[in-house]
Amino acid sequence: MKKLSWFNKIIYGFNIILIVLTIVAYFLPFLAPKAFPLLSVLTLILPLFLILNGLFFLYWLLQLKRQLIFSGIILLLGITFINKFYKFSSTDLPKVEKDFTVMSYNVRLFNLFEWIDDKNVGNDILSFINEKNPDIICIQEYSENAKIDLRVYKYKAVFIEGDKIKTGQAIFSKFPIFNQGNLHLLQDGNNIIYADIKKGKDTLRVYNMHLQSIKISPDVNEISNNVETIDKKKSQMVFGRIRDAFKRQEFQMEIFVNHKKECNYPLIICGDMNNSAFSYIYRNIKGDLNDCFEEAGKGFGQTYNFKYYPARIDYIFTDKRIKVKNFKSFNKFEKSDHFPIMTRLAFE
Repeated sequence: MKKLSWFNKIIYGFNIILIVLTIVAYFLPFLAPKAFPLLSVLTLILPLFLILNGLFFLYWLLQLKRQLIFSGIILLLGITFINKFYKFSSTDLPKVEKDFTVMSYNVRLFNLFEWIDDKNVGNDILSFINEKNPDIICIQEYSENAKIDLRVYKYKAVFIEGDKIKTGQAIFSKFPIFNQGNLHLLQDGNNIIYADIKKGKDTLRVYNMHLQSIKISPDVNEISNNVETIDKKKSQMVFGRIRDAFKRQEFQMEIFVNHKKECNYPLIICGDMNNSAFSYIYRNIKGDLNDCFEEAGKGFGQTYNFKYYPARIDYIFTDKRIKVKNFKSFNKFEKSDHFPIMTRLAFE
């Protein structure tokens, strides 16, 4: 430290602060949000911490300073987190007859209230679904009022709630659904539904979930660092909203985890979790299942149209008895605030 210039001492100070915050973020997936609600916000920006640690590492490396050791250790400890954020290579195994495809998509009511200035959004989404032709599709924020014709799917499990704005979750399947239900979450617009599906000799349960939103605008106006928009009261309101959302998500997650314990079928879990892959919510919902992006995806796997940041908050998890052969996030298809994701699977 004595051999550092005054400038490098300041840089090193920021480096130490970042290292401490990163270590705290590493532990947060194991800590319930209701116990540390404000600290849980750090899980949303853990990828940024990893990137900054990488920059600090390069900075000290170029100067041949031993301070690089600390950022290097942090990056090594976080290697498993990096795979949840970015995949350098993908898997695309050959397609065979027994394969089947699953899509998950938050359609935002098929643009029923014209958030996007385009009256053809609903039909464009339908055309996209028909083109990709998934065998099973889980839709969040589904609306029957949009009158989107999905009759190509012979079997469906649809649960709609609300008096004025009727919205809900839906599972459409080309394979027979012999049982279905929902977990009756208390929050409006949120629910977890399921369908037991028979595919040939195989039986599986598909869950479709939409957990509590943290209600952050895709254009990041609410969390802008622009001096003109900084407002302490507003910032407190945003963080308070995130804190409360994480608490509600934990409650919803506990309902789900208790419910899935009663199921002996191989599981597929789809949906909009409204939380990062570094969170307590993600860790407990995923359990010992495979994250299809980690198994076969590539790049950032962005699922939410958040400006400047490749957020991944929509997931498909599969039972280990099911092989993940391919995974894609269609982040160029901007017809909702979310992007559709799709995986190709096969029973082992």
